[in-house]
Amino acid sequence: MNDILSPEQLEALRRLDACTLANAIETFDVRLRNEGFTDGGLRCLFPSLPPVVGYAATIKIRGSAPPTAASLYAQRTDWWEYVQSLPKPHIIVAQDISSHPGLGALIGEVHFNIERALGCVGIVTNGAVRSVPTAEALGFQVFTDHVSVSHAYTHIVEFGTPVEVDGLEVHSGDLLHGDQHGIQSIPLSIAGQIAAAAAHVAAKKKAIIALCQSPEFTLEKLRAAVAKKEL
Repeated sequence: MNDILSPEQLEALRRLDACTLANAIETFDVRLRNEGFTDGGLRCLFPSLPPVVGYAATIKIRGSAPPTAASLYAQRTDWWEYVQSLPKPHIIVAQDISSHPGLGALIGEVHFNIERALGCVGIVTNGAVRSVPTAEALGFQVFTDHVSVSHAYTHIVEFGTPVEVDGLEVHSGDLLHGDQHGIQSIPLSIAGQIAAAAAHVAAKKKAIIALCQSPEFTLEKLRAAVAKKEL
């Protein structure tokens, strides 16, 4: 896999809030401004936790209905090798393709600990999770619109293929960032330059905010400050 970031570069991205990151990405004009982030339907379960950054480990799950040929679906463990084949840290992106997404949860107390041991820092899913306090205690961030008391018949259908969750298409190995505002992808071609761009954008914003709070504020000064850089 190309364009793997150094630990220092990942940490620089992790220090950014999602809105500042989005502003920085926009300055590179590498994608449309209405692309690359979730629609807002998923909830960040632990908004007090710091932002998470990681490479996407994609899976498709299903489980609202029982199997027809057995009492339970076979439990797959081969996807753990797939997760470990990706650069760390990982963010699981699980698309529930059930007819009733979110009825049952694949990941709960045991799986949170397994995925944490594999180097995962969070999960993004239109499906459900359970044992929420376990995830919070581990510092494992969760983005979902469902929690469930049961795993029902939830099982992994496939992994490593493209998925779509809350309007965001994600490919295996995509670099993701998430905080209380949502999840967005970071184009790897510019990922190493974003921290510097974010600092520049933040400085412009800080200057405008300072002007707005200053007794020297005038509309003329505000227009002049805004004209220096689109926010």
